[in-house]
Amino acid sequence: MAVLNSLRLFAGLCCVVLALITGAAHAAPAAVRITAYLEKVPVATIVPGAERYGDLRSDIPVVPALKGGKPIGWVFLTSDFVSTTGYSGKPIDVLVGINSDSVITGVQLVKHSEPIVLIGIPDSEIKAVTAKYAGVDLRKEAVERGSAHELDIISGATVTIMIIDDTILRAGLKVARSLGLGGLAQLAAESGPKLVINQNLKETADWMTLTGDGSVRRLSLDVGQVNDAFRAQGDERAIARPEAGPDADTFIDMYVALVDVPSLGLSLLGEAEYENLRARLKKGDHAILVAGRGRYSFKGSGYVRGGIFDRIQVIQGDNSVRFHDRQHFRLGAIAAEGAPSFTEMDLFVIPADSGFDPAQEFRLQLLVQRAVGAVDKVFLTFDLSSRLPDRFLAAEQPAAAAPGGQAASAAAPGEDSEPLWKRIWRDRSQDITILAVAVGILTLVFFFQMQVTKSERFTFWFRIGFLVFTLVWIGWIENAQLSVVNVLALFSALTTEFNWDAFLIDPLAFLLWFGVASALIFWGRGAYCGWLCPFGALQELTNRLAKLARIPQITIPWVLHERLWPIKYMIFLALFGLSLYSLDVAEHYAEVEPFKTAIILKFARAWPYVLFVVVLLGIGLFIERFYCRYLCPLGAALAIPARLRLFDWLKRYRDCGNPCQRCANECMVQAIYPEGNISPNECLNCLHCQVLYQHDEKCPVCIRKFAKRQRFAQRNSPTNAVPEPRAQELAPVE
Repeated sequence: MAVLNSLRLFAGLCCVVLALITGAAHAAPAAVRITAYLEKVPVATIVPGAERYGDLRSDIPVVPALKGGKPIGWVFLTSDFVSTTGYSGKPIDVLVGINSDSVITGVQLVKHSEPIVLIGIPDSEIKAVTAKYAGVDLRKEAVERGSAHELDIISGATVTIMIIDDTILRAGLKVARSLGLGGLAQLAAESGPKLVINQNLKETADWMTLTGDGSVRRLSLDVGQVNDAFRAQGDERAIARPEAGPDADTFIDMYVALVDVPSLGLSLLGEAEYENLRARLKKGDHAILVAGRGRYSFKGSGYVRGGIFDRIQVIQGDNSVRFHDRQHFRLGAIAAEGAPSFTEMDLFVIPADSGFDPAQEFRLQLLVQRAVGAVDKVFLTFDLSSRLPDRFLAAEQPAAAAPGGQAASAAAPGEDSEPLWKRIWRDRSQDITILAVAVGILTLVFFFQMQVTKSERFTFWFRIGFLVFTLVWIGWIENAQLSVVNVLALFSALTTEFNWDAFLIDPLAFLLWFGVASALIFWGRGAYCGWLCPFGALQELTNRLAKLARIPQITIPWVLHERLWPIKYMIFLALFGLSLYSLDVAEHYAEVEPFKTAIILKFARAWPYVLFVVVLLGIGLFIERFYCRYLCPLGAALAIPARLRLFDWLKRYRDCGNPCQRCANECMVQAIYPEGNISPNECLNCLHCQVLYQHDEKCPVCIRKFAKRQRFAQRNSPTNAVPEPRAQELAPVE
């Protein structure tokens, strides 16, 4: 009966997986999200004087703010109009009110998942900054291209503030133009054919020609100009700390060019590098070259920690593009004859879904910062405008007729022809392949574990190598660290408005969860916790180094060890209970997980969080996998369904535990009972017990078997047989 129930469970899970795949393939666009916040935010805080919210408009996700039954303003959620995401990869939800004159009446930050904000910068500071957008005139922003207001930057949250600023202005302009507020209206389609890059023009030119005709644009600032700009800004702290050196010294000399244009790409990159760039670009992508020299870097170092370049962004009309590290490639040299030397030469990809039009003018905005204290900074922006010369453009050809005489249709500009998650999966196909290969190799190791573990040396080094891959690539490079927050969010989604898009948006996390769900059926939680968890890998590798340094290891007495196990289950149940009350509250208390500090932010956090991780890792030097054993709520969440696995792969002898305790003594997490049974809730599937299971020098059973084979071989050896007489001894005596 138990086997039958297990088979039913397996069939049910397979159905769920099939439904996941087929349902994801036909995933509907994300639902309008503004309605989830209207009950939480009084209308008068967004549109002063309003008495109640009206009904959601049928054409766009905007709600009128009513007074006496008449609209005096309109309320919208920024993430319903723009898809800009922050460090977390999730949108920042801001509720905004706007009046008929296209003036913002009120702003309230209602939801975000920004780790930079959650690590110590008070949420009240971020909300105070967003509230200052009340009174911003979007008509002026449209004329002055988003620079009619002063950007209020909080030190330590530069990118987050910029993203909030970008989403408020872009979403506000879209709403104002859609509703025709303040004289702003949707731009009519230009008459005549649409201009696109001329792919047939491939003539090259030298540096002087390219800079002379505007193909390559330049922004040059000296020290005196930057000091004058900070003086004009009026911040006394910045004025008191001028840039040192002669005024004529170069602060930054920066050049930009659109290098997916064949002529410019071949001229500036050379044929080989241009072909490499073309291979990297997806359909509809564009790329710019940014080169700079001088004392100020247009890249900075912030992107190394967070993956976002906070000093530059491309702006075109209402759209802006901020670059992530995956959209960045270094360039070794500029191929154009006569090009000067640069200290920085980089390529940045403008994604297809950004709405960028290469035929229209765009500007590269440079953020210049000046330290005015230990952590405080003051910021200025400088714009470098660029427009592609007409000779590189051509009229777009009409779509070729499809079979049957029907013209092939194309999506309108800016219209999503497919869900966002599909584009993300396509763009990250290389990362997905690497992870799929790694998980495939690990699966084969588990299926053929007896053959793999015959060699103790191979098993040891394979595990060390895989853990390094898990920590460095899965963790620090790809930030694919799973969390108990994912479990809580899934349960919350299942009990509210479930949408696959939210889970498919991160392909590596989705694939890891898919692998975890499959592994729970066969091996339990150890497949993830023991091999694919970056923080678990960090603990084990640091403990290995501690052993090499001969740091003494502490063995917890079994009686105490067994009573410490339940702590992680109590932590998980507490977080689960909090999530039923409020998922946001549960996410904050989930900081009991050190994953965000050690893996996602790579220790770039406030000191209490770093100290917490250092203490855990420090204890782990003496007690192997201390956090995994006793505190990890994710491990507890995975251990509960792991009880339903179908198979027991780890082999045991009758002598295990009675009397032999070799495996129990060498188990790194003490997951083996003194009686010899392995606890499926605690086992991390390191496979060390399977190495011992067939070790002729360590396992007593194998030692006896080996000795028996030796005795049998000796008895049947020709050297032990009665020697045959020699030929002369057999000859008859004469």
